[in-house]
Amino acid sequence: MMPKDAERAYLANLGAQGVNHSLNKPFSDPECGIHLAAIGFIMRLLPPPPARILDLGCGGGWTSIFYARLGYQVTGQDIAPDMIAVARDNARINDVGSRTDFLCGDFEHIELGAQYDAAIFFDSLHHAEDEALAIHAAWRALKPGGILITHEPGEGHSQSAESIAAMARFGVNERDMPPHLIMARGRDAGFTGFRVLPMPSLLYSTFYQPRDYSGRWFSKRRWKMLARAARMIFKPDVREGAVVVMTK
Repeated sequence: MMPKDAERAYLANLGAQGVNHSLNKPFSDPECGIHLAAIGFIMRLLPPPPARILDLGCGGGWTSIFYARLGYQVTGQDIAPDMIAVARDNARINDVGSRTDFLCGDFEHIELGAQYDAAIFFDSLHHAEDEALAIHAAWRALKPGGILITHEPGEGHSQSAESIAAMARFGVNERDMPPHLIMARGRDAGFTGFRVLPMPSLLYSTFYQPRDYSGRWFSKRRWKMLARAARMIFKPDVREGAVVVMTK
């Protein structure tokens, strides 16, 4: 099965449990707290409501629902018809049908005109076969001055045990999608301004995860934490997972 066909069949292969998981995300996910932090940071990067938002690779629509509940006008896109059906149910359940619409299509080839203030790939671009086509399609969908936000894993993602298992079981793409690749494709598409921001998961592992410093302020672990924090501020690692913001 080709990866695009596998994406279309993904929810069907998961069955009823997968539908329930999609309808209840992020609260059905073990990483719920990290997902909530990530969507919160992305909301702070967006222009104010009621801006028009394009949510690319929206799956069952939980991200689209969050944007709509904040007051945005949201178009959610996904390649899988059954995911789009779940997203529409999700919008109805959360009473945001008037602020959402959902379309089924391939984000590498959509043609929507320059009508959106912001477009977002939230953990979806790394499933693309051709990320350059997908980023160029997002560029075309944005108004002049619009922004594209990506929240994607970095180098090594494709070799993780979880990714290897997903590719073997479902046939989907699980690719590395580091900032340097996203920005290179963005420049080719015509984007100009670029920002690389740390993933909430990285902030958690650096600052929030419990550690035992044994009361020593200048411990080796604490120095490593401080060095990591300094790199985030002054020299973000363009190889690891990150939030990337690009301006048209």
